[in-house]
Amino acid sequence: MLRIYVLVVSLFLVTSEAFAWDLGKAGTFQFEKVAENVYVMHGPLTEPSVENHGFMNNPGFIEAKNGLIIIDPGSAYGVGLEVLKEIEKISKKPVLAVFNSHIHGDHWLANQAIVEKYPEVKIYGHPNMIKQANGEQGLNWLDLMLRLTEGKTKGTKIVAPKFAVNEGEAISVDGQHFRIHSMIPAHTNTDIMIEHVESKTLFLGDNSFAHRLGRFDSSASMLGNIKALRYAIELKMNTYVPGHGQTGDSDAAVKPFLDYLLQIQAVVKAGFDDDLEDFEIKDKSIGQFAAYKDWEGFDSNFGRHINSMYLEIEKTAW
Repeated sequence: MLRIYVLVVSLFLVTSEAFAWDLGKAGTFQFEKVAENVYVMHGPLTEPSVENHGFMNNPGFIEAKNGLIIIDPGSAYGVGLEVLKEIEKISKKPVLAVFNSHIHGDHWLANQAIVEKYPEVKIYGHPNMIKQANGEQGLNWLDLMLRLTEGKTKGTKIVAPKFAVNEGEAISVDGQHFRIHSMIPAHTNTDIMIEHVESKTLFLGDNSFAHRLGRFDSSASMLGNIKALRYAIELKMNTYVPGHGQTGDSDAAVKPFLDYLLQIQAVVKAGFDDDLEDFEIKDKSIGQFAAYKDWEGFDSNFGRHINSMYLEIEKTAW
């Protein structure tokens, strides 16, 4: 009996792997259930590349009675096609709505694939994101993804959200209810966090990372990001979905990154008060961040984070 059980389990694992989206060295990817009617595909933690075709975020979807609602479908037209294939292995219901969490193209450039198959779909985003996606920022992200993937995202076109949503707004889609939380600037000045009311799930966008560190662009505020994450924890959701990294409760998916930002704030404030330059603070404090040394992007982003926090603290000092 034990031999039969092992054989059944092995066959299940092989079958599951075979039916997943296979990106070779980048890994295999499929949706997993993280809450009632809520599914997430956890993307690679690495930067966009030839190997991952630009795919790196955490697309999610909610299954309603008659259709589906997608959160952040991904980074390119081809990625969107694969995301739809994986969704259809769970449900063949039509996509009714899409939410885009912020302007960074790895989260929304796959809108094109969704609209192509479901022309009536409603795509929601922050007003700032809609403006930026239809302007220079959208073009910049299109070009960046093309270059980083050495042409793998060729054919992707900008399909920006058309429906603006703001802080506190409530959206109902096919009997499922969503609440928008927007504290900007945080990761960018375009962020929305999307709460799925029925499951008590919060899609954080890139306001939170798990085992990965990303950049803060010129519109960002690290201090604002700290406020946003504290606010998110106070919502007392059951499930938190970071923009990158594993879904979990607040202790797993929110607090580690918040603690990182708070530690950055503390060492920079102390160094600033001691009249140290940002590079001196980096060299002096890097040993205190051993818990994050293995996070993807630590080496390339730690110095940038010290600099960004330094500039914010310097600004508040005047």
